[in-house]
Amino acid sequence: MASPRDPREPRVLLPQLKLDELLEELQARIDAARGTRDRVHSLLEAVLSVGRELDLEQALHSIVEAAAALVDAEYAALGVIGPDGRTLSAFHTVGVSDEKITEIGPYPQGHGILGELIRHPEPLRLSKISGHPASYGFPPNHPPMRSFLGVPIRVRGQVFGNLYLTEKRGGLEFDQEDESVLSTLAVAAGVAIDNARLYEDSRLRERWLLANAEITHRLMPGNERSEALDLIAERARDITGSALAEVAVPMAEAPSLRVEIAVGEGAEAHRGLVLPLHEGLMGLAYSTAAPVTSDDITRDDRITAERPRFLGLGPAVAVPIGTGEVGARGVVLLVREAGRPVFSAKETEMLQGFAAQAAIAMELAERRQDAQQLALLEERDRIARDLHDLAIQRLFATGMTLQSAGRFIEHPKAADRVLRAVDDLDETIKIIRSTIFGLRAREGGAGSGLRARVVRVAGEAAPVLGFAPGVRMEGLIDTDVPLRIADHVVAVLSEALTNVARHARADAVEVVLTTDGREVVLRVADDGVGIPSGGRRSGLRNMAERAEQLGGRLELGGAEGGGAVLVWSVPLPEGA
Repeated sequence: MASPRDPREPRVLLPQLKLDELLEELQARIDAARGTRDRVHSLLEAVLSVGRELDLEQALHSIVEAAAALVDAEYAALGVIGPDGRTLSAFHTVGVSDEKITEIGPYPQGHGILGELIRHPEPLRLSKISGHPASYGFPPNHPPMRSFLGVPIRVRGQVFGNLYLTEKRGGLEFDQEDESVLSTLAVAAGVAIDNARLYEDSRLRERWLLANAEITHRLMPGNERSEALDLIAERARDITGSALAEVAVPMAEAPSLRVEIAVGEGAEAHRGLVLPLHEGLMGLAYSTAAPVTSDDITRDDRITAERPRFLGLGPAVAVPIGTGEVGARGVVLLVREAGRPVFSAKETEMLQGFAAQAAIAMELAERRQDAQQLALLEERDRIARDLHDLAIQRLFATGMTLQSAGRFIEHPKAADRVLRAVDDLDETIKIIRSTIFGLRAREGGAGSGLRARVVRVAGEAAPVLGFAPGVRMEGLIDTDVPLRIADHVVAVLSEALTNVARHARADAVEVVLTTDGREVVLRVADDGVGIPSGGRRSGLRNMAERAEQLGGRLELGGAEGGGAVLVWSVPLPEGA
C-alpha cells in the first residue's frame, strides 16, 4: 500500500502558455468541425430545397440563391447554354437589382470568362478575374468584381449551363472547399433541372392532348371546318407562347395557299393572303410535308417578300397539318416576338404531333359528313321510289278511271270538269316526276346539279323581283344535260329574270325547264308589260348568241292577257 505523499515534496507544474495553446487548438478544431457540420447541413438543405421545385424557371432561381448562400458570394448567376452550344440563351442572377440590370444593358452572351467556362466545362476558380487571359473587362455601370468561381451543370451527361459566383464576402478568396461544395450542388441541380424539365414536358403534352380533344369535340357534331382551324391556331399560339398564329389551306382553283385563319399581333394584315406553294415558310412546309423553322422571320431570305408583315417578330416555325397518304390539309405558322427563344426541336415535335392529330380529327369529321350525306341520298332514293311506285301509279289509275267514266256522263259541263280533273292529275304526275328526278340527282354532289342551280338562281332573283318565281322542271335534267350546256342554261335564266325585274313590271313569273333526252328547253313567261319595241336588246342578243353557239334558237312572243314569253332551246349531244 502506497504511503501518502508528503506535502512538503515539490510539485511538477505544466507551463501555462503551452496549456493555453492546446486549448485554443482544441477549440479551433471544434469550431472547424462545427463549421463543417453546419456547411454540410446547409448543403443538404440546399439540395432538398432545389429538388422540391417542379417549375423550371423557379428551380433555376432557387439554384442560384442556394449557390450564393453556400459559398457566401455577393453575386451569383446561372447561364443557360443555347441550342448552338456557344452562347447563353438565358441568364438568372442574384445580388444585382433590377435597376442596376437596366443600367448595365442586355444580359451577357457568353464571351470572356463566361465563354471560357462554356468552351471548357470544368470548375474554374480565380483570385482576380482581370488576371485571366480570356477577360476583357466589364460593360459600363457594372459593379466591380474580383474573385470568381465557376462550375458547370450537367443534365444527363450534357452541359445545361454554368454557375458563376463572384465577390466572396469579407474580401476573401474562394477556396477548394467552396469549389467542392458548389460542385456537389451542381450535381443536385442537374437532377432537379431534369425533373423540372420532365414535369414541364408532361404538362405541355397534357395541354396538347386537351387541345386535340377539344378540336375533335368541336368537329364531331358537324361544325364548320373554319371553327376547327380557328381553334387550332388559338390553342397552338397559347401553348407555345407565340405572338402570331396563322393557318393556311390549299386553294382548289389555283396551286397556292390561302391564309384562312390569323390570330394575334397584326393578324389583319395576314388574313386572306395567297401564298406560293414552294416559297416562304408555309409553302415549304406544305410542299415538303415537314416542319420549317426560322431563327428570325424578318431576316430570313426565304421570305423576303413577307418581311413587312412580321415587323417586331422573330423566331418562327411552320408545320404541315397532316402528312402521309392523305397529304397535308394545310399549314400552321407560329411566330414569337423578337428576342424570344427559338422553337426547340422538342417544341416542334410536339407541335407536329398536335397538327397530325388535328388532321385526323378533320378527316374523321369529313368521313362522318360523307356518311350523313350518303344516308341523306339513300333516304331521297327511298322517297323517290315510294313516289314513283305508289303515288304516281295511284294518280295514274285515278286519272284512267275518271277518263273512262267521263264517257258515261251526258251533261256537257260535268264531262268537261272530269276532263279538266284528268288534265290536273296529269300535271300533278309531271310535277311529282320532276321532284323524283331532283331527289335522285347525283352529278357533282348535292346542290351542284342543274336542278339545284336553277332553283338557286330563281331564289336569288326573288328579292329583286319582289316575289318568288314559279319553277317547274320535267325530264332527266341532271342526267341528260351536260355541264357545258347547263352553264348556258343558268346564265340565260339569270339574264331573263334580271330583264323581267328591270323592265317588265310583272307580278308573276313562271320558269319551266324540260328535256326529253334530245333537246333542253327553257321557258320564262311573265305577266308584265311585254317587250317594248326599240328598247335595248343587248341581253336578248347575248341569249340568242348562246343558243346559236350550241345549234339552238331563241324565240320571243307575247302571252295571253299580256306579258312576254321567252323560249330558249338547244339540242343535246347524242349519248349525253
